[in-house]
Amino acid sequence: MQRTNFGDMACSIARTLDVIGEPWSPLILRDVFAGMTRFEQMQADLGISRKVLTERLNHLVGHGILERQPYDRRPRYEYVLTERGAELVQLLMLMTAWGDRWLAGEAGPPVLYRHHACGEISRPELRCAHCGDPMSARDIDLLPGPGAPK
Repeated sequence: MQRTNFGDMACSIARTLDVIGEPWSPLILRDVFAGMTRFEQMQADLGISRKVLTERLNHLVGHGILERQPYDRRPRYEYVLTERGAELVQLLMLMTAWGDRWLAGEAGPPVLYRHHACGEISRPELRCAHCGDPMSARDIDLLPGPGAPK
């Protein structure tokens, strides 16, 4: 069965899902962000097959989300976030905030975020880039953009 190519759709959500829409990719990005940059570390943490991890890493490297950097002469590589990848981590942080609110249960969130600038434990929050006010789905209108189909 052939997979739908979401990357060809005139929708930024669909295009993003084409890059990270299967379940392993966000978890791989989470691990790299958390400092697990080597193949063996990720495989052990995720319990993922070598074949699937190799495919996902190649996909993320091919889309400019991760970059391979050699760390010995064999060659072996570690994976680091590119600028694109670091921005995707921001999306994952918002997903985490939702999961912490609605799914963490009695135990509470499994991870806390300490903000470098103030040193306080905080949570990610979506804000308007113009006025700085909090922004939610109930606070916006959807309008056709320049890339909308005609």
